[in-house]
Order: sequence, then structure tokens, then C-alpha cells
Amino acid sequence: MQDTVFTVIENTKIATDVYKMLLRGDTSAIKNAGEFVNIQLDGFYLRRPISVCDVEGDVLTLIYKVVGKGTAVMSKLSAGTELLVLTGLGNGYDLSLSGDNPLLVGGGVGVPPMYLLSKRLLAQGKQVSVVLGFNTADEVFYEDEFKALGCDVQVTTVDGSHGVKGFVTDALPEDYTYFYTCGPMPMFKALFEATSTSGQFSFEERMGCGFGACMGCSCKTITGYKRICKDGPVLKKEEILWAD
Repeated sequence: MQDTVFTVIENTKIATDVYKMLLRGDTSAIKNAGEFVNIQLDGFYLRRPISVCDVEGDVLTLIYKVVGKGTAVMSKLSAGTELLVLTGLGNGYDLSLSGDNPLLVGGGVGVPPMYLLSKRLLAQGKQVSVVLGFNTADEVFYEDEFKALGCDVQVTTVDGSHGVKGFVTDALPEDYTYFYTCGPMPMFKALFEATSTSGQFSFEERMGCGFGACMGCSCKTITGYKRICKDGPVLKKEEILWAD
């Protein structure tokens, strides 16, 4: 865990309410796909946790959705703005379990961490299938970026305005060795039932401190409560208990 000053290089809108931010700074604490960072914003007591989309050298890519006052402020930050960013947070995905043909499933703002994960798996010689789920066509982002990496990509929209009509569970491939996912809770529960292999879920709980002190993001598992920010955000399929 490391608190570092990053400088905004770019901050652009890429879909409805969705922005891509490039930051330059010390990325050495970011080790694994699936980690997140916590950004300090002027005027806000709590930091904003954002999943790592990509990291190349000293450039960090974040993709976020405007859902409240904090992310609204983020969307207006211009190039040259300096931000205090806590990096090296979260346990990330375990790539050793992927097998030869892993499946990656991202829903909405759960899509970004799938990008770095795809790059890491492809670098290991894996055949990567990706399913991206959105509500409507104007929310779709990063479809072309995943295809450019060499992934087999399927996109679903609830209203059928782009790709397969329906949910991510309507576009799952027949054959895959393991799966990784990030997205909203209803999607998680559907995937839990629809998938035929083991897998890893990256949860998006609301967080306070971001490093395990406040217990605000605890979730129940077969071995007791785990803090999503510290013990997660990635949990294995076999340890998850769903609330009634």
C-alpha cells in the first residue's frame, strides 16, 4: 500500500456517464489485475475507490462512472491536476487457476478490471473469452479494445440495442476452463448459478477507509466475515454465501 501523488494526463467521456482517466505517477505498488486505488478529492472526507483498468510503466488507466457528487467532481478534473492516490489495494485475481481457456465477464463499470486481466492471461498464452454486459448501446465501452488484444468478445445489452439481447448469462460460451468476473450483485448471483466451473468474483462494495480498518465493507463467507477492501475484493466462488 502506497500513497502517491499522480498527475492527470487525460480525462475523457467514453460512454454515457462513463469516463476514462489517465494518470502519471509511481505505479510500482500495483502488482495484480483486480486491484483498486483510492483517490482523495478536495472537499470530500472519504476517498473514491476505483478499479485498475490498466497500468503501463508510470501510466495508470482508470474508468469510472458518474454516480454521485464525488465522481461528478472527478469528471471535471483537467489535465495537470494532481491527485493523492492510495495504490496497491486489494488482493487481485489469481491467474494460476485459469486453465487454458478462461472466461472473463464484466458488467457495466465491472468491465475495466477485465482489461488488465485479459492482457495478463493472454501474455501467458491463454485463449481468452470475454462477455461484456450493459443496459443499452450508449453505455457500451471497450469492446474494440478487448478485440484489439485478441480476445473473443461478446457484448450483451438488456434492450437489445447492441450485440446479444439480454444479460451476460445469455452469451456465455459453451466451453471454458475457469471464469473471472466483476459487476453488480444481481449479475453475480445469476453467474453463480449459470457457470459450470469454479471462478473468482470481484465485489464492488461501498468502502470507507479502503484498507480494512473501518469494517464498513464486510461480507459474509463460509469462513466468516471478510473485508472486501482488505481480504478482497476478489473472492472464490466456493467461499461466497449469498444473503437471502
